[in-house]
Amino acid sequence: MLKRTLFAFTSLILSVTAFAQQPATSQQTAKDTVKASIPNIYYSQNPREYEIAGIKISGSSMYEDYVLVGFSGLTVGQKVKVPGDELTGALKRFWKQGFFSDVKVLASKIEGNKVWIEIVVQQRPRISKINYTGLKKSYIEDVDPKIGMIKGSQLTPDLKDKAVTVIKKYLNDKGFRYATVSVVQKNDTLQKGMVTVDIDVDPGRKVKVHEIFLEGNQALSFNQVVGAMKKTNEPKLVNLFKTKRFVDENFTADKNLIIERYNEKGFRDAAVVWDSVARYDDQSVNVYLKVDEGKKYYIRNISWVGNTIYPSEYLSMVLGLKKGDTYNAKLLNKRLSTDEDAVGKFYKNKGYLFMNVDPVEVNTANDSIDFEMRLYEGKPATINDVKISGNTHVYEHVVRREMYVVPGQYYSESDLMRTMRELAQLGNFEQEKLMPDVQPNPEEGNVDISWPLVSKSNDQIEFSAGWGQTGVVGSLGLKFSNFAIQNLFKPSTYRFVPEGEGQTFSISGQTNGSYYQSYSVSFVEPWLGGKRPNSLSLSAYYSIQTGVSNRYSSYLGNYYNSYSSGYYGGYGGYGNNYGNSYAYEADPDKYIHTFGISASWGKRLQWPDDYFQLNLGLEYQRYSLKNWSYFLMSDGVANLASLNVVLSRNSTDNPIYTRSGSTFTLSGQFTPPYSSFDHKDYSATMSDQDRYNMVEFYKLKFKGKFFIPLSNANRTFVLMGRTEYGYLGYYNKYKRSPFETFYMGGDGMTGYTTYGTETIGLRGYENGSLTPTASYYRNGALQSAQIGYVYTRVGAELRYPLVLEQTTNIYALAFVDAGNCWSSGKEFNPFDLKRSAGVGVRIFLPMFGLLGIDWAYGFDKINGSTSYGGSHFHFIIGQEF
Repeated sequence: MLKRTLFAFTSLILSVTAFAQQPATSQQTAKDTVKASIPNIYYSQNPREYEIAGIKISGSSMYEDYVLVGFSGLTVGQKVKVPGDELTGALKRFWKQGFFSDVKVLASKIEGNKVWIEIVVQQRPRISKINYTGLKKSYIEDVDPKIGMIKGSQLTPDLKDKAVTVIKKYLNDKGFRYATVSVVQKNDTLQKGMVTVDIDVDPGRKVKVHEIFLEGNQALSFNQVVGAMKKTNEPKLVNLFKTKRFVDENFTADKNLIIERYNEKGFRDAAVVWDSVARYDDQSVNVYLKVDEGKKYYIRNISWVGNTIYPSEYLSMVLGLKKGDTYNAKLLNKRLSTDEDAVGKFYKNKGYLFMNVDPVEVNTANDSIDFEMRLYEGKPATINDVKISGNTHVYEHVVRREMYVVPGQYYSESDLMRTMRELAQLGNFEQEKLMPDVQPNPEEGNVDISWPLVSKSNDQIEFSAGWGQTGVVGSLGLKFSNFAIQNLFKPSTYRFVPEGEGQTFSISGQTNGSYYQSYSVSFVEPWLGGKRPNSLSLSAYYSIQTGVSNRYSSYLGNYYNSYSSGYYGGYGGYGNNYGNSYAYEADPDKYIHTFGISASWGKRLQWPDDYFQLNLGLEYQRYSLKNWSYFLMSDGVANLASLNVVLSRNSTDNPIYTRSGSTFTLSGQFTPPYSSFDHKDYSATMSDQDRYNMVEFYKLKFKGKFFIPLSNANRTFVLMGRTEYGYLGYYNKYKRSPFETFYMGGDGMTGYTTYGTETIGLRGYENGSLTPTASYYRNGALQSAQIGYVYTRVGAELRYPLVLEQTTNIYALAFVDAGNCWSSGKEFNPFDLKRSAGVGVRIFLPMFGLLGIDWAYGFDKINGSTSYGGSHFHFIIGQEF
């Protein structure tokens, strides 16, 4: 009896008892829960040393005994003091795991100096199911991976608190400032030791800013201060397109923007000294701000220290800040480092990659500051290695020949940016991921540059089909932008066609059966010989176009003579009643056949800069006509041989979705002046065959575009402006060219006319409706036809990208256009323009090219008509308007 009592007493002494063993409530933080879970240990006797003879685990059904013995840190044969640190440490290790709601260490048996230990644990339940209520499916998909609750894992107080914290934070970022979240566990009646977790959420309403109250501002107005905030805005008309929901993180960032605004105005010491957010109602808050503006500062003196490459006077000129200017830390940093023409860029474009400039305020007197610009120039950095990775489509020498950064030369940021542009212009790499990895080596004085390219296919299949007055119209085109004619007889190099050299090969056909057929093929080698950027272009084309019967032509004449609005669509207009018969009125005795070949050579110039290119080309066209009433010439064969001269400059950053840069083209096409030396009297009666056997003219054109990004962000609005002029001149007024005239109006798609005319689009008007009536001599008599010899077009577009992905580019646009066409230079009036405006969208798919649709409204009357341009939809296929 005595022995039994002694053993029970000893066991009681060895029992480790802890307070605060109940699970922490959901209102406790995770940190507080951990503290509450670590017990305070109390002992009731002096320590005595024992040797552990055995360790037993009780109460665990989810862990192997050896795992829990390992948790304890105790081993058989180990000598421990009872009470002592070893047992206390074992207990705390169990608690820190967080998997148990209660842990006890007991002595189940003692013999002499040996003790048998029993560790009794009470496991926390495991999760069998998680139920959400009150959250949208998309919100659940976002928060579920973040809360850390997984089916089959143990549910701890920490996990409950984390779930509440994460969900509230997530909803707060969405604008639900007053959301409530509760986590409730319930025993799973079907599975012992398992619980279901119900996460009940009441997001409430999105919280907006009701009103902002501002104190302390005197130098800046309320709108200047509050307007600096991007995400914290009152619900006013001026903030129509700004975010109005209130989010704490956004508010913190906006307070920094207020300080930046003050700094830009010269208030260097400005600070937001106090702020508060008070609940106004269930869906809005009032925001209170108090600012201390401090004193306004001005720049007094600027001196330069450490500069040896550029004189101080030159650096001050580049900096652009002078004595008396308002202190502006943001502007100062931009002029030193980030602007395209900043001081730092001048150094880095000369190789001084390691240069650094530190603006130090050396003296502040009253409201004036003296700056000392401390320069560390270092030595020029040499490019050590240029690596290319990710290129799977283009031969490496094709990529490297477009690079302006070459091993051995000095580093230049302008050359780096130019290389990015040229690689983008190739079209074979994803522009959004064209970012060089610059790795400076200051110790060695050089730099490594890596180009991690992401290849993409730039080949296109252009297919379209539709129904018109002439029946079914279909076209098919193939364009290969990475062709390699050198591999034409090496089938092993084919990927459908030989690829790798960056050449362009295209072939296309268009037909609607009885009325129109057109076929073309072209080839461009951008680096003829492979050593210099001299291009060679070759092309050939052939078309057949058939006219309509006399019956239908007579009907059209009678119809439009009786209609007050007149006929303005060339042969493209039709009567309301006869429109459906047009497809059956083809007359094989009326046709025009066109054959043409051309070859041109281009050279990239170095002056005025290397964005300029000169192209010289020769072109021959042969026209065969019979009973063709739409040109000055109706019967016979006409030959056109011309010299083409094109001077162009292109500094755009990308050919598909252009954000910056400009492009212009000045071109001239000249035929020999046959009438000056063939000794023929063209004022006399003469057949078309004699008059136009050798066509003569000169044609001058100018096209210009500019692109301006409206912010520095990747996804930004881009403003595009354009201007165009064209003039078709003559050497002899009796031998004016019947070909190469201008056909203006509509979407600008070339399929509406023959190769003998140039189609100029102007949205908001019918195709060709702005083509004027020109007078000409035929058989000694003055006659007239709708032919344009002069045109102008101006316009502007505001573009915004909707999708910029590797395989797809989509952008929306809004535009205004104006233009007109005249029959002679004497009638040209740059102020007599037909105006239109509208909206549209463009979709670029690698295999289909550019597709688009525009809606436009023409505001002006068509020439000689009482009707306005009106509302029109225009479809764009394979070209930019």
